[in-house]
Amino acid sequence: QVQLVESGGGLVQAGGSLRLSCVASGRTFTFNFHALGWFRQAPGQEREFVAAISGRGGSTDFTNSVKGRFTISRDNAKNTGYLQMNSLKPEDTAVYYCAAGLFSCSGDGCYAGYNRYNYWGQGTQVTVSS
Repeated sequence: QVQLVESGGGLVQAGGSLRLSCVASGRTFTFNFHALGWFRQAPGQEREFVAAISGRGGSTDFTNSVKGRFTISRDNAKNTGYLQMNSLKPEDTAVYYCAAGLFSCSGDGCYAGYNRYNYWGQGTQVTVSS
């Protein structure tokens, strides 16, 4: 019964900000053991890794295109992950998905593998107008 539910998407103008939330639920879900990742997918494009954070929040990773603009965080007491998106660009337009995986990671590219994540949300649309 583990579920991830994203929220916070919407329509913003270029240069604006959005904060996405990912709330995890489930009676047997151990939130702090799971890495959280954010991925996005635009029509006709591959699903793209955006950002990830380790279970304790001690490690983060970002794709190059969002470095310096996006931040990732989590509040394990609330079973919630966040993706703060600033200085949004039209190129950021996509459906954003949160994902959780029970794995540890080390080295470049480790968090980017979507096959490592066990649970996925349904996605939230982010549209950035020019």
